[in-house]
Amino acid sequence: MRYFCSMDMNADELRSFLNEKVLQYNKPDFIESDPIQIPHLFTQKEDIEIAGFLAATIAWGNRKMIITNAKKMVDLMGNSPYDFIINHKDHHLENLENFVHRTFNGLDFSTFIKALKHIYNNHGGLEAVFAKHQQPEGMQKAIHEFKKVFFEIEHQNRTQKHVSDPLAGSAAKRINMYLRWMARKDNAGVDLGIWKTISPAALSCPLDVHSGNVARKLGILTRKQNDGKALAELDAQLRLMDKNDPVKYDFALFGLGVFESF
Repeated sequence: MRYFCSMDMNADELRSFLNEKVLQYNKPDFIESDPIQIPHLFTQKEDIEIAGFLAATIAWGNRKMIITNAKKMVDLMGNSPYDFIINHKDHHLENLENFVHRTFNGLDFSTFIKALKHIYNNHGGLEAVFAKHQQPEGMQKAIHEFKKVFFEIEHQNRTQKHVSDPLAGSAAKRINMYLRWMARKDNAGVDLGIWKTISPAALSCPLDVHSGNVARKLGILTRKQNDGKALAELDAQLRLMDKNDPVKYDFALFGLGVFESF
């Protein structure tokens, strides 16, 4: 398999161009305007991964509003996410009732709290659930299985839409972004890399409107929809550029789209 490109660049030139953009954007000042700042607020592993999961869950729409509402989520948990998850009583969830971020509301938030408690008490925590079904070719099956475990508790059907399923055709942008935060070994201090049981080589690019449009302009994505098939196509191209750390190119694609209007 070979990858192709437009803009009069050959494969090596395209790789060099994107590697330069990774270095440009994969720097600590990236954190200031990105939801990844939420897990960076914490030092305990469980706090980091829970805060990150909740922030990633609501990571669609205006980025400032995402960050504001993610901070509100951790504030409602007393800025101790793991302690709140494990030790909350039903009456503590009443404080969450008025939370809303777009279509994610207080009922969804309470369900997520209960689901996370179930995962930590009965399945060994978030990392263990995602790691259990990882495959060398990607995390799609692992995300699918995670969703099944997550909703083993009693819940309303409306909340299921807030956890994507790649095997149902979704690009699962927010979960793939979360997995990048947790599992990618980042020497630049952006991605946290606290999960050691998931290989960065298996991670997928968080495909959204920005990264998708840039990838198409560069000729490394042809599918028009930002869905699971498009993600598989993009992943294949990025793994040809760096099989050990393909998701690093998210910084290049996202940066070109958001900061440079490429």
